[in-house]
Amino acid sequence: MLQPHQPLLDAAVPPQRTPARDQAGPWHSEAVCRRDEAGLFFAPSKEPTAARLSREEAAKRVCARCPVMVECREHALLQPEPYGVWGGLTAAERRVVLARRRRREAELQRAVRVAAAG
Repeated sequence: MLQPHQPLLDAAVPPQRTPARDQAGPWHSEAVCRRDEAGLFFAPSKEPTAARLSREEAAKRVCARCPVMVECREHALLQPEPYGVWGGLTAAERRVVLARRRRREAELQRAVRVAAAG
């Protein structure tokens, strides 16, 4: 298991940066979830909703104490990772963040065009 997590945050708020680390190794080498069971972060097939929600909240608690949560989240958003809890976000929450980012980017592009036109 490689990835960490936290509750859904609006992507408009820049994530807090973690203190500078030794860049010799990959970010995931410091991930708290490396010590946890992978099953906590990825759903088994046909998982009941209540069990999924409970498991996801437990995974997010692990992510909340992870020193590389921001790096993990950005990795999952840039890939994009279609499954599991990464950087404190579920797949559905990551889709929301990505949609907000796309919408914000489109609004910025429109504003630039309007400003350039006149």
